[in-house]
Amino acid sequence: MQETILILDFGSQYTQLIARRVRELNVYCEIHPYNNIPEITDDIKGVILSGSPHSTLEKKAPHPDLSMIKGKLPLLGVCYGAQYMAHFFGGEVAPSKHREYGRANLSEVGDSPLFKNVPVGSQVWMSHGDTIMNLPENYEVIASTHDVKVAGYHVVGERTYGIQFHPEVYHSKDGLTLLGNFINHICGCHGEWTPASFVESTIEDLKKKVGDEQVVLGLSGGVDSTVAAVLLSEAIGDNLHCIFVNNGLLRKNEFDSVLKQYEGMGLNVTGVDASAEFLKELAGVKDPEEKRKIIGRVFIETFDVESHRIQDVSWLGQGTIYPDVIESISVKGPSATIKSHHNVGGLPDFMKLKIVEPLRMLFKDEVRRVGRAMGIDDELLGRHPFPGPGLAIRILGDITPEKVRILQEVDHIFIQGLKDSGLYDDVWQAGAILLPVQSVGVMGDERTYEQVVALRAVESTDGMTADWVHLPYEFLAKVSNDIINKVKGVNRVVYDISSKPPATIEWE
Repeated sequence: MQETILILDFGSQYTQLIARRVRELNVYCEIHPYNNIPEITDDIKGVILSGSPHSTLEKKAPHPDLSMIKGKLPLLGVCYGAQYMAHFFGGEVAPSKHREYGRANLSEVGDSPLFKNVPVGSQVWMSHGDTIMNLPENYEVIASTHDVKVAGYHVVGERTYGIQFHPEVYHSKDGLTLLGNFINHICGCHGEWTPASFVESTIEDLKKKVGDEQVVLGLSGGVDSTVAAVLLSEAIGDNLHCIFVNNGLLRKNEFDSVLKQYEGMGLNVTGVDASAEFLKELAGVKDPEEKRKIIGRVFIETFDVESHRIQDVSWLGQGTIYPDVIESISVKGPSATIKSHHNVGGLPDFMKLKIVEPLRMLFKDEVRRVGRAMGIDDELLGRHPFPGPGLAIRILGDITPEKVRILQEVDHIFIQGLKDSGLYDDVWQAGAILLPVQSVGVMGDERTYEQVVALRAVESTDGMTADWVHLPYEFLAKVSNDIINKVKGVNRVVYDISSKPPATIEWE
């Protein structure tokens, strides 16, 4: 039986970070909306209540039913979760005199198993507009800061705790220690959810789920679809049929190089060049969402034709991962839709296939660790993420074959430059964007009026947040010079120094 921590999401920007920290402790966890609590089964060893942008003092404050949890299972309330239990079980919460946001230090730490090895003076991260003024009966204070008397509490006679700060963020220096105390000692989890155990259990699950039926999967050459394909291949062997579609928006020479990569991996892969069809359908289209929808539609049409060449296909395999789900639809909590994703949201009615997504609940770095556990080549696992719609969403405005050619050349120089300079592995994702802007330049004493390209390089762990990478000026100067000298049609290069949030990683 797999030990599970249940995280109830009240809409906090940090909820996904709680999940990541729990998994760093080799314990499986799932995020569910506070108003859609799953059945409490024996595998659930503890529950964490997330923070929230809401206040417990609002008339319509999130109000979960904890009757099957509180007092029965270990329970940890974080920020709003702590205030909720204090307020709705008989205590008092009031607006803070000054909004408490940022770093603080624990001035008092009680003798509590939750704070074992967390010292006085430990830095914590506060982010709240309300303060717990008085606790309910049988609640005891177990931690304080200079400004917050109830920074942590315990319900006497229960394994129920509340903390006003966020242990999941990096600014809380001993946050992982505290979460480890809760999960390992208070919940009694053993930390056995490792990449190897995930591979073993997933392969067994896939064998039971798919059986002897045929599965078709669209490979992209990226980490997610590759790891999903190898997992399925380990489970069902030759019953997996992989299709790699060239949509005309791949990187330079990528179609041939990716097909070559899969040689010797034991995967049954068919390459389909449909670039002409994609570019024809995209002609004149400028809106980014419309471009995504067209690419999704043409891909499905192409994929459908190819899948019908295979007899008795019952399943569609996909490399969907957790950030795809979070950013596309609010299925696991009150998260806003940022943009549609090509591999999330189901299939059209004419494709009567069941969906199998072995990586759906994993973050990107977890996918890489799973791939490494299966012996997939590090060069392939280390590939930067590449958007499903390809260069279409890196060409702002309408798409033409000439614009694709220009961007492919620019991207190739940038990515190869990162590799040659030993910087590629320091970057989580990099790419070039062709702007719908022309600028005046001078080449060979002649006036030019040509395209502007932006270079983008970010560091991240899962794509949910990202910061721009401080690439050396010397490197940027050389790459800029190479691009302008070697790519006909470009006379200006700029570097994007915005982070996510507020920007997204891709421009469209």
